[in-house]
Amino acid sequence: MPVSPNQGSTGGGDAVTLTGTHFTATTAVRYGSRAAAGFTVVSDSTTATVTPSGQGPVPVSVTTPGGTGVVGTFYYLGPPSFRVLPPPAGPLAGGNTVILAGIGLFTTTEVLFGTQAAVFTADSDGRLTVTVPAALAAGPVAVVVRARGGTASGATYTYLAPPAIAVVTPDSGPVDGGNLVVISGTAFSYATGVTFGGTPALSYRVASETEIDALVPAGALGPANVSVTTLGGTTTAVDAYTYLGRFAVLGGQTVTNTGLTGVTGDLGVSPGVAVTGFPPGQVHGSVHVSDPDAVQAHSDLVATYATAAGRIPDAGLPEDIGGLTLSPGVYNAASSLGLTGTVTLDALGDRNAQWVFQIGSTLTTATASRVLLTGGASARNVIWQVGSSATLGTDTAFAGRVLAATSITVNTGVTVSGQTLARDGSVTLDTDAVVRPW
Repeated sequence: MPVSPNQGSTGGGDAVTLTGTHFTATTAVRYGSRAAAGFTVVSDSTTATVTPSGQGPVPVSVTTPGGTGVVGTFYYLGPPSFRVLPPPAGPLAGGNTVILAGIGLFTTTEVLFGTQAAVFTADSDGRLTVTVPAALAAGPVAVVVRARGGTASGATYTYLAPPAIAVVTPDSGPVDGGNLVVISGTAFSYATGVTFGGTPALSYRVASETEIDALVPAGALGPANVSVTTLGGTTTAVDAYTYLGRFAVLGGQTVTNTGLTGVTGDLGVSPGVAVTGFPPGQVHGSVHVSDPDAVQAHSDLVATYATAAGRIPDAGLPEDIGGLTLSPGVYNAASSLGLTGTVTLDALGDRNAQWVFQIGSTLTTATASRVLLTGGASARNVIWQVGSSATLGTDTAFAGRVLAATSITVNTGVTVSGQTLARDGSVTLDTDAVVRPW
């Protein structure tokens, strides 16, 4: 090519080589009407030049004592301009593809993200497809495009650190989902997905860099991983959320009631088929008699009971725990366990603190006894695994999830913040209040 390269910046200053004949005595080189900013005769057939400023296509002429001749055409190109199409962000490791859209891009010779050169393809004069290079640190960097027409900058690309989950609040809820939780952590901007146990959240909103509000999908009873995916990567908090049963009362054979008992939550029986005393008792939820929900709840109870019974104890218990203050842990009573007065369960500020009480045979509370939750303790995190039957004495204020192998008798005036679940036998109620508080 007689003019190489034959394109350059309108501002001039580009090195261009002219190829032809009889260049030895060259006295002038012009780009259109303007003299070259400089030229050097390399040989009779080669002259090195520096372009002046200019616009559009212009003829390139060489003057010697023998006359003036046009060698070829030089095309002045305007400087490129571009923007990074959304999303203008991605992981520290790079490797993702972004699109730069604008004008004057077809002659691009270099794309920089900060100081790092990127691999690119010029799809057209208005589009570059760019593979983002890796970076050492999170944060914004300038994107620079160098083309024959000049250099363009001003656009920014943000390298994102991987997200991290600190806590899910609340960290448990019903198996049918639909409840709102707050996921706290870091680097949540540009979130693209939230899952619970591998199932996408019903919806979510990025409230800030450190907070995502999500509607929990339905899930399987028990702990579930929570994952957040952003353009910076994916993080998973193992067992960060627990799906809890919907049932406040569940009997294996029957559920019977006397008086104006109120049940907040579902009530059911399985594999038995008898539910009596509602009304006058009221269920603020659904009643399930050996339907699929009750069958599943009974199966879940069997599994949860076995899991609780299989835990390794941290400490033993006296015959009566009235007057004690117990920190979180797994406690074992080889035979029966009584409660006279008040037992205090202190979470010590840990709202995820758990207690499991393994009771070999019976659990019995005296009249007006109480389970007091302090320090952030939650009834959903207290399990009373009873080897045979539980009897809650008159006017007892009880808290936790009672999982009895045989039966549960709830005497007059008892309040239960939690669940009364009898695996093989019956639940008997008498003018009580059973509330599933989650």
